[in-house]
Amino acid sequence: MNELLTRLTSYIGTLPADWDTNVIFITAASFVAWVAWRIIYSRLDPIVDKTKFQWDNLTLHALKTPVSTLIWCWPATVSIGILLQNRFQSELNWLSTLKHLLVIAIFLWIVIRFINNVEKYVLSQKKRDETTVQAIAKVTRLIFLVIGALTIMQSFGLSLSGLLTFGGVGGLIVGLAAKDLLANFFGGLMIYFDRPFKVGDWIRSPDRQIEGTVERIGWRMTIVRTFDKRPLYVPNSVFSSIVVENPSRMLNRRIYENIGIRYEDSAHVANVVSGIKSMLEKHPDIDTNQTLIVNFNQFGPSTLDIMIYTFTKTVNWIRFHEVKQDVMLKVLDVVHENGADIAFPTQTIKLDKPHAPTLEQHIQIEP
Repeated sequence: MNELLTRLTSYIGTLPADWDTNVIFITAASFVAWVAWRIIYSRLDPIVDKTKFQWDNLTLHALKTPVSTLIWCWPATVSIGILLQNRFQSELNWLSTLKHLLVIAIFLWIVIRFINNVEKYVLSQKKRDETTVQAIAKVTRLIFLVIGALTIMQSFGLSLSGLLTFGGVGGLIVGLAAKDLLANFFGGLMIYFDRPFKVGDWIRSPDRQIEGTVERIGWRMTIVRTFDKRPLYVPNSVFSSIVVENPSRMLNRRIYENIGIRYEDSAHVANVVSGIKSMLEKHPDIDTNQTLIVNFNQFGPSTLDIMIYTFTKTVNWIRFHEVKQDVMLKVLDVVHENGADIAFPTQTIKLDKPHAPTLEQHIQIEP
């Protein structure tokens, strides 16, 4: 322990007398700059909150933490440079590279925070399509991350032309090795640009057992919440090879029913048909601009069948069933008002009269 203290003391003695003064001065200057930034931020924050223009809020909040980090990290690299340069008496070129990387990292940090803030703000307004906003935000973040990565590589002395040439060959190899991952990525792009569905839509596929509400559309997979509240994770590449039905984009919902009238009420069928059609045409929740059919359809085994084919104005599932219930109850009223009734399954059994026994069949001959 004493030997370690002796070596540390001798090392400090070899440093120039002014190294500690410079480092302390730089640290003090960093602290003053950080305090000044905090004061400026605290003054600007209530001012920008009062403005109707929201971009200043988003920009200021994006700058808060990265600027504080830059205020401390940049002087720290200068202090490290002073200590090491005085010790080794040589130029430290890697420190300039470190400072360059620090600036790039802070810039990317600010941009990513700004994009995230804009995304959250736009989604909170609920005036834009959530899927489109998320897609634009993801693509923008990806673009800046790629630009930042290329800039960092160039800072290390790598040739971008050679890197891009190598990337073409390497991209082919990676593409073959990760074809499923790339298929999911491009499947996600297809969903974002073609927009067969968006977050919140109810979708189902006749080809696969996929049905539920879209909860999230990612780069690799889409999360569908089934109606029994189980999450279903579907790779995006699946949607490029299956048929997807989107009931959420229906313009109307259909009521398609067949009701049976008793055969003994055949004289009232015409009046029942016209009464039901008139009722539907006057119903406030029925879209009369769509197909509306009420016809005597067929002779059933025990009923005279009347087909009802019409569309509701609402597409909401719960409201649709309320309208359908009201329509069916009014159909019953029309049937009863015309002196008819709904038939129920019946069977008619025809029994032939038994033959009268002959006299010979009643006489028992005893021995």
